[in-house]
Amino acid sequence: MTPLQHLRAAVEEASAALRGDGAAAGGTAPTVERPRREGFGDYSTNAAMLLAPSVGKPPREIAELLGAALQQRLGAALERYEVAGPGFLNLFLADGWYGGALEHVLDAGERFGAGGATAPERILVEFVSANPTGPVVAASGRHAAFGDALARILEFHGHEIAREYYLNDAGSQVRKLGESVRARARGEDVPEGGYEGDYVIELAAEIPGAADGDPDELATIAVGLMYERIKATLTRYGVEYDRFFSEKSLYDGDPSPVQQAQARLEQLGHTYRHEGALWLRTTSFGDDKDRVLERSNGEPTYFASDVAYMESKRERGFERQLNVFGADHHGYVARLKAAMEELGGDPEKLEILIMRLVHFVEGGEREKMSKRRGVFTTLDELLDELGVDATRYFMLQRTHDTSLDLDLDLARKQSSENPVYYVQYAHARIASMLERAGETAVAAAVGGVAGGDGGANGAAGAAVAGRTEPLDPAERTLLKKLLAFPDEIAEAAEKRAPHRLTAYALELAQDFTAFYRDCRVLGAEGEGVEAFRIALLVATRRTIARTLALLGVSAPDSMARLGGDAAAAESSA
Repeated sequence: MTPLQHLRAAVEEASAALRGDGAAAGGTAPTVERPRREGFGDYSTNAAMLLAPSVGKPPREIAELLGAALQQRLGAALERYEVAGPGFLNLFLADGWYGGALEHVLDAGERFGAGGATAPERILVEFVSANPTGPVVAASGRHAAFGDALARILEFHGHEIAREYYLNDAGSQVRKLGESVRARARGEDVPEGGYEGDYVIELAAEIPGAADGDPDELATIAVGLMYERIKATLTRYGVEYDRFFSEKSLYDGDPSPVQQAQARLEQLGHTYRHEGALWLRTTSFGDDKDRVLERSNGEPTYFASDVAYMESKRERGFERQLNVFGADHHGYVARLKAAMEELGGDPEKLEILIMRLVHFVEGGEREKMSKRRGVFTTLDELLDELGVDATRYFMLQRTHDTSLDLDLDLARKQSSENPVYYVQYAHARIASMLERAGETAVAAAVGGVAGGDGGANGAAGAAVAGRTEPLDPAERTLLKKLLAFPDEIAEAAEKRAPHRLTAYALELAQDFTAFYRDCRVLGAEGEGVEAFRIALLVATRRTIARTLALLGVSAPDSMARLGGDAAAAESSA
């Protein structure tokens, strides 16, 4: 149990005791949160107001009773309590509680905040999956950063995760690529609907005999070359997949996976023939119209392979499927959920996360892109310009279901105005301070805090027993932000919201900066103060690094590595 979990449990137990039947307040768990305004306690709870209907007393009177019960349960860990407003109970925690909290964070080590999933699942996260008919465009960097960060967060939270890229290496768009390559090899314009980018000219020059080649054979070779380039770009971006799943494989075998899925749907009575085409009755399961699985000429639709791919995931034992789709895929949600239910699966286990568009803004103007017309910025070009860290952080700053304007001018800056730079600067500054303190002092400080029993119940004061000075408000604020990390992980995992961690990382860096401003660390006056603050630095550094790692962003130890104004500030750390 984390210190906050222990505190919440104490509030719930005290609430149940006041209720009298052993149940939580009104059947709803009370909140225990940091108040928005200073002076209203370290944490505040609404438990008394939830209890009022069942206890039959005014909320403020109940809050007084609840405060007394908590004082008895928490003992010296609770310094005092106050009743505020209509019945909020504000809790002021003692230095000893904070000492125990720091002990818990240090004892947890790299696993602080990990493994909180109450019902771990085996989840497949499929993301990016752009057609291999061109390089990865800069806009796809948002899909890649989101899918990869979400997979990292879910894994850290306790789920078993597999990452997959669905390679659309079948269909008319692939043949168009082959036709475009041959046309460019002949010095001709590409056919209508073909691909015009310079990369097509490069492919034509790279493939021997392309001018006289068969378009289907050229398409296969070109897709293979593009696949290697896509994989290299994504690896550079810090994105690794467990599998690149070939769409072509869904048509291999007799019967093929596509044929097997269709046969199953026919057997279950969910299909019908109309004008020679095979239709799936998706309207019976919430779709706005039925969908074609097989055209009248016997050619399967893209939807047919989508259904077979979805069934493949189920057959491979994945309990939940997370699909990260582009902004133009809204229509896929209802039809795929319908097909999942028709195949006997749970449509709630199929999550389709629609990514809104990302716009690149420079000098106040948006850049327009088109892959087919060859007017686009590649992800590699964006990485050359901004680097991996800034690109990923900026791509993740907003929730996936809102549009994102990525300010290229801001992302280039090496100053505190740039949020990723600000967070990395905080980590590098802490690393510099710990290096100056020396390994012996750091080990002694951590050893003097960790390993007791304070972290077990969040109440003991092992970490501050030797201090002659009370905790500074900045120390308390920084510790409260550290203690929020497990909750942030849980929220980011459960709400599919990596952007929460970009905000958390920035807020943690800001709280550290305030601590750095207000609290001397090396040479701090008062017995035990320096050691406690060094231990607090270690916990903060670990948490910043872990947060950045979950976002796929590096945590540099050297300010010189960051450049800008960081190196100049290193001597003052």
